[in-house]
Amino acid sequence: MTFAKKMGVGKIAASAAAGGLALFAALPAWAQEAAEAAPVVDKGDTAWMMTSTVLVLAMILPGLALFYGGLTRSKNMLSTMTQIGAVACLAMIVWVCYGYGLAFGPEGNAFISWGKFFLAGVTPDSLADTFSDGFKLPEYVFICFQMTFAAITLALVLGATVERMKFSAALVFGVIWLTIVYFPIAHMVWAAGGLFFEMGALDFAGGTVVHINAGVSALVAAMILGKRIGYQKEIMAPHSLTLTMVGTGLLWVGWFGFNAGSALEANGSAALAMINTFVATASAGLAWMLAEKLGGHKPSALGFCSGIITGLVAVTPAAGNSGPFGAIVLGAVAAFICFYVVTVLKPKLGYDDALDAFGIHGVGGIVGAIGTGIVYAPSLGGPGGADFAIGPQLVTQVSAVAATIVWAAIGTVIAVYVAKALTGLRVTEEVEREGLDLGEHGERAYNM
Repeated sequence: MTFAKKMGVGKIAASAAAGGLALFAALPAWAQEAAEAAPVVDKGDTAWMMTSTVLVLAMILPGLALFYGGLTRSKNMLSTMTQIGAVACLAMIVWVCYGYGLAFGPEGNAFISWGKFFLAGVTPDSLADTFSDGFKLPEYVFICFQMTFAAITLALVLGATVERMKFSAALVFGVIWLTIVYFPIAHMVWAAGGLFFEMGALDFAGGTVVHINAGVSALVAAMILGKRIGYQKEIMAPHSLTLTMVGTGLLWVGWFGFNAGSALEANGSAALAMINTFVATASAGLAWMLAEKLGGHKPSALGFCSGIITGLVAVTPAAGNSGPFGAIVLGAVAAFICFYVVTVLKPKLGYDDALDAFGIHGVGGIVGAIGTGIVYAPSLGGPGGADFAIGPQLVTQVSAVAATIVWAAIGTVIAVYVAKALTGLRVTEEVEREGLDLGEHGERAYNM
């Protein structure tokens, strides 16, 4: 297009704009107010949220599947990956049937909502609120984004139960657990009218909803399920740290959709979440290896991966609620605490949290959620207002964390025992020794 043609188009556009303004000015006052108040779909925000949703999906498949799969023994590689993929798919179906309604329905109380079951009334023209007045997202986009959160949270729980839990039990457990644990907590934290939402608890992207919820549930499920055969008596080393490293990288990349996407807009809050997701994670990755060195061990690839995930977990509730330097400190503190829990406390207590779902997600989530009440302070570089006080916010954060722990623990006990009654929990000793790949799925991850 020549410059002259561009100028011609510009004149036409200017003329049309002037005509539009004249027509708007000629409208009655009530009509002008209605036009101004009409919600507008922001295409940039919509494109960003669709991208963020796909990034979170990549965290599950292949990210989490490779991360967890590499940490198991080779005879259970496919079983681990299949369970993760299957429960994620299950969560998606349950979400559109009734999960969205229970978490974000139009009617509700402090603990749960209802309505829009089977997405009744939702159309391509339906809109969901963002944080900016007058701008909206297509509701289907919001539904999909939150759907991926439900899917990955359920998948995280399985990190504690791999190598011994039946595939059928994982599916039954998943449906019950989502219904009585995940959906209510998501509503309490993120929905207007929810208990923690009204308390003013800070959880930008899921410290309580995802990580404490999943980590505590993982610990409870693992303790009920019992230890793997040979646990603490024989070596159960990861069969492929290479795949675990690949999964770690995919999780870190996908986490930008998880954290920055939780701004629900492509704005400054998303940018803050983005830089915090970089620096908190980098800090934790280095801090974990430093902890290994201070503990008399060599800095390891497994430690690096564990630190990376710890930093991502810890910064999740603080992603848009902290300045970058607060996020750096939060990541490092979480790494040292989680390192102690995984390498010292867990062996002493003897519980078999196979892939440290509690040690990293549960403990890291607790550190991050409580720490958010500190790093939110403007004096520490956080975005809190001038009247923000750390003390009262810490009380709120601790209350939300404690309530989440209790709710998740009780709900998990119920879900596990329902699964036990319907399918049984553990594979047979023969299958566990042979490996769940062959015993449960009739295939091997690696064939000679």
